[in-house]
Amino acid sequence: MGKITGFLEIDRQEQAYAPAGDRIRHFREFVIPMEDRDVERQAQRCMDCGIPYCHTGCPVNNQIPDWNDLVYQKDWTRAARNLHSTNNFPEITGRICPAPCEEACTLNLEDAPVTIKSIECAIADKALSEGWVAPVKPEYRTGKNVAVVGSGPAGLAAAQQLARAGHDVHVFERQAHAGGLLRYGIPDFKMEKHHIDLRVRQMEEEGVTFHFNANIGVERPMRELIDGFDAVLLTCGAERPRDPGLPGLELDGVEYAMPYLIQQNKRVGGESLDRDGAPILAGGKHVVVIGGGDTASDCIGTAFRQAALSVTQLDIRPMPPLREDKLSIWPYWPTKFRTSSSQAEGAEREFSCVTLGLEGENGHVTAVRCARCDESRKPIAGTEFTLRADLVLLAIGFAGPLEEGLLEEFPLERDGRTNVKADTQDYLTSHPKVFAAGDMRKGQSLVVWAIREGRQAAHSIDKFLMGHTELPR
Repeated sequence: MGKITGFLEIDRQEQAYAPAGDRIRHFREFVIPMEDRDVERQAQRCMDCGIPYCHTGCPVNNQIPDWNDLVYQKDWTRAARNLHSTNNFPEITGRICPAPCEEACTLNLEDAPVTIKSIECAIADKALSEGWVAPVKPEYRTGKNVAVVGSGPAGLAAAQQLARAGHDVHVFERQAHAGGLLRYGIPDFKMEKHHIDLRVRQMEEEGVTFHFNANIGVERPMRELIDGFDAVLLTCGAERPRDPGLPGLELDGVEYAMPYLIQQNKRVGGESLDRDGAPILAGGKHVVVIGGGDTASDCIGTAFRQAALSVTQLDIRPMPPLREDKLSIWPYWPTKFRTSSSQAEGAEREFSCVTLGLEGENGHVTAVRCARCDESRKPIAGTEFTLRADLVLLAIGFAGPLEEGLLEEFPLERDGRTNVKADTQDYLTSHPKVFAAGDMRKGQSLVVWAIREGRQAAHSIDKFLMGHTELPR
């Protein structure tokens, strides 16, 4: 806990944003960090609540009251050690996690939770800038080798844990750089990619070997990894988009969200787009984004930075309440009205809106036909309307892992949602030496959940290889 009376004396203070008119002119991060003294004051607000429900909201089980108290006492180095004991990449989650821990905070009963996410980010950034984060090299080598397919947050977390346990870890990534959707899905204005590069360098010094442009199942057979490694971990994500089944999907100017975001992230990173099809750009266009989640919000912010004339977001869900019923929901994640930084940059939002189809002229989209819908998401007769659209971005979620390539060459048992089947005790698939973690096993989820699954899978693999493990779950 922090100061005993801190929550009574100190108001919640959040990180500030650069003005929307300034930040949409570039793709850099625009959050204005708090001064150390302000972070220390915010940490004082962590109260002696008896049962820290923030733990229930944090998938990686961050010891939030402990490092809040250490920051309050100005012991930032111990706070950093504590934070890294449960989270491999806190500077990443401190930027892009939606902070379910804050929703579970006891002070959220009064709508003023501790600014856990901002404090986490401040600790991580200070640890990196001060040089407190150093490679953790194993004391001995086990002689075992592990292949990790996919370098998203689950793969990176697992690889780092396994390398620290003394195994020879090789990460195979089909793109030119590590990070998975951390790098290619999340826009730079939410998280610049030098954060990933720093961690990759750290992991290389810890003994992890990265193989880029290595598309397993396409350019290199999965069987080669099965035969050449003592264990294989699949962390390839869940990138297969949902098919909305709309008339007009074949029109030019109708695109899925991920190709759009990947292209822009590659532009910012100076990568070639030769393999990514025709350019998808929003400049000078009226843009309609279909979907109400984080990916849709990322498309909105990207479109504004590409100088879109207008951006309209269509959400099939009804407009949620401005404030949840705390007594029936807390400490769990509530459904309530939220406005992302990208939406605040000028997007029009339509709720209870079902898409009926896409219209076009000369093979190019020109409009989106919509209607209001009832609670069962069925169109309400007489409520139809049309929105002008030069570019339509489909951000309606993901149906599971890609079928082409690895899973086509090397079939594994699936669950009812087509994810690779593996439980959360051992993360073992239907093959006796192949494990799966992250979105590929769980389905589309948060980065912090992927880190949790990667760490737990590493625990299981180390035990599988050695008969015992000292890695935390």
